[in-house]
Amino acid sequence: MPALHVLTCLTTLLCTILLLRAFARVRRRLLLWSGLCFAGLTVSSLLALIDLQLLPQVDLFTYRLLSTAISMALLLYGLIWESQ
Repeated sequence: MPALHVLTCLTTLLCTILLLRAFARVRRRLLLWSGLCFAGLTVSSLLALIDLQLLPQVDLFTYRLLSTAISMALLLYGLIWESQ
């Protein structure tokens, strides 16, 4: 199971890097919002790795949910803002 959490962290980090790099090139704001969303999801998956594998005695569930909710709110805000 630790390998799954590590791969999730690496995948979301790679998506973050690619999206923000594309934003720096073409300056489309939807790429920025997507990149920020994936940055938050990277934090969430890193917290899941720490919470479930490295420090199982520490409860980080609330922080994981909070970072995921903020990430989704950023993406939703970006989608709504860009549609207008």
